[in-house]
Amino acid sequence: MRWRMLAAPAILAMAALTACGPAQEVRVEKKAMMKKQAFGKSPDGQAVDLYTLSNKNGVEIAIMSYGAIIVSIRVPDRTGKFADVVLGFDSLDGYLKGHPYFGAVVGRYGNRIAKGKFTLNGQTYTLAKNNGENSLHGGLKGFDKQVWPAKDLTNDDNASLQLVYLSKDGEEGYPGNLTTTVTYTLTATDELKIEYALDTDKDTVANVTNHSYFNLAGQGEGDVLGHEVHLNADRFTPVDTTLIPPGELRKVSGTPFDFTRSRPIGERIGMNDEQLTFGKGYDHNWVLNGTPGTLEFAARVQEPKSGRTLEVFTTEPGIQFYTGNFLDGTLTGKGGKVYKQRYGFCLETQHFPDSPNKPSFPSAVIKAGTRYQSTTVFRFTAR
Repeated sequence: MRWRMLAAPAILAMAALTACGPAQEVRVEKKAMMKKQAFGKSPDGQAVDLYTLSNKNGVEIAIMSYGAIIVSIRVPDRTGKFADVVLGFDSLDGYLKGHPYFGAVVGRYGNRIAKGKFTLNGQTYTLAKNNGENSLHGGLKGFDKQVWPAKDLTNDDNASLQLVYLSKDGEEGYPGNLTTTVTYTLTATDELKIEYALDTDKDTVANVTNHSYFNLAGQGEGDVLGHEVHLNADRFTPVDTTLIPPGELRKVSGTPFDFTRSRPIGERIGMNDEQLTFGKGYDHNWVLNGTPGTLEFAARVQEPKSGRTLEVFTTEPGIQFYTGNFLDGTLTGKGGKVYKQRYGFCLETQHFPDSPNKPSFPSAVIKAGTRYQSTTVFRFTAR
């Protein structure tokens, strides 16, 4: 019998196999990653890119530079099956045709400002009225319609994307050159951390938030009325017929707005209640328990069939819970899915609506030369 000389590495490899028994698959742990691809051009010809963040667990979050929009979030259910749980479109064209702020960063002022006016330091500022008599989500061309320069901050543990937009003095009627930095981070523990930093050279007002629509059963997979919601809030801000809060902080106890324990969205949404009539369902700001400026638990939503659970933590004083009341089946989203009424819900961490005109509300004023910082965390699990 003839023997062939083996190289030293091969001998060592065979020895290892002999010692360990039958050959086994060698698993290489995936690290956090970022993938960039072209996604089209904005109406003024600027290149728009799509950035996909992924972690070692296979969770993926896609964000585009137009509007700093979250395009998709893919997370597993209790059996490990992945699904995209946010509403949106397959291409940039869908967003350019008009949509109800799917996944967008909204500002300068997210939510409503009454009659499109506010007074600051004795001067009255006039804004566009793009929601009846009120200004909504920054006006006609808010942050959701801008291209944000982006920077990859990914490391081995976390996939992270930083986007920056300079809103110039007078844009949409707001004072001051305001630089807004938004950093999205997908952690190794399946959290989406959103950090906001706002800097201005002139006193101004701002309320920047993310406007993602969630459906934990999967985008386009029916309505969200069976989702079970818990809000860490004992009070909410009731609204008038134009969805502007008069200024009252009303206790939720004894009302359909009591989510201090987990309840299905659809349990009381159809009740004969003035506030539900005004909002055509839930479209209100809840006053969060806790201390503004401290990252604390704000909300939990679970979808019973899939087990997917979303928990929200924030440093903001309020959260807008909106149940997709104005979706009407006229929009066709990703994968050809039609978005009907209440096919998604929003949890927008924020300052209260119309705060610039309500001295009793937490102030949304940012002073010149100071930085306002805010953090919101969306934690995804399956139970």
